[in-house]
This record gives sequence, C-alpha cells and structure tokens, in this order.
Amino acid sequence: MPSGWLNLEGVTDAQVFENDSAFKFLGLTRMQRIYGFIACLAIGFVLSLLGTILLFLGALVSFILLYTIGIIVSLIGTGFLIGFTKQLTLMFKPVRIVATLMFLASIVLVFIGAFVLNSEILCIIFVVIEYLAYTWYCLSYIPYARTAVKGMVGM
Repeated sequence: MPSGWLNLEGVTDAQVFENDSAFKFLGLTRMQRIYGFIACLAIGFVLSLLGTILLFLGALVSFILLYTIGIIVSLIGTGFLIGFTKQLTLMFKPVRIVATLMFLASIVLVFIGAFVLNSEILCIIFVVIEYLAYTWYCLSYIPYARTAVKGMVGM
C-alpha cells in the first residue's frame, strides 16, 4: 500500500499497524485486524438491513436502534484497519470535521426524532442525513473521491 493512500497524511503501514496501543494490547495480527474490519462491516450491514426491514413492519424504535448501531459498528470496523486512536484523531482533521460532526449530530437527531418527537418522517429524514454524512466521511479517506462525487452530481 503506497504511503499516503486513503488520505492518512503519509502514515506508513508499520506506523498504522504496529504503533497503535489497542493492537498491542489485543495482540492482533495484521490478518486478524482485516478480519475484524470485514466482520464489523458485515455485522453493521446486517443490523442496518434488519432495522430497515423492521421499519417497513412499523417498528420505528427497533429500526432506529438497529440502523444506528449498524452504522456505528461499521465505523468501529475501520478502527481495526488504522487503529482506534488514529481513527479518532483522523475523524477530527479539518478535511472531515464537518462530515464527522454531521454524522454524530444526525445520530442524536434520529434518537430525538424517535423518542422525543415520535415522528417517523423526521426519523427517516435524519437517517438519510446520517447515511449521507457517513458516506461523505468515508469518501474523505479516498483520494479525490469527494471531487469525483461532486463532479457527478454537478456541484
């Protein structure tokens, strides 16, 4: 993997995979971390999908819980690749601070829409915002991905 790939500000594989204290504590090999990432991604997708099915069955609260937990589990999965501490640091870099804050705010808004306002319409709107913010956040790790998306939608 070339240095700087995934917009990691020139961090090398050795720095990413060996210097993270979570990896030293857990004693995970590089392959185990990749499996952890894939497992979290799959579990997150299944939880979000189950939540979406429950939405169509009229279970708004179950939908919100499963969908949001699914997205958070998927996000945690990337911590297996680059390290949990490094991920937290990178989440609040200027290039992705807006997407991170929108993502975190939308999670809170989804719960407010479900539990305080009890509005299915607002929950769906907030979930769409949550998904878009999460996607924009993920795109920030791929060089020129945001520029390509902007070009496709005419921004």
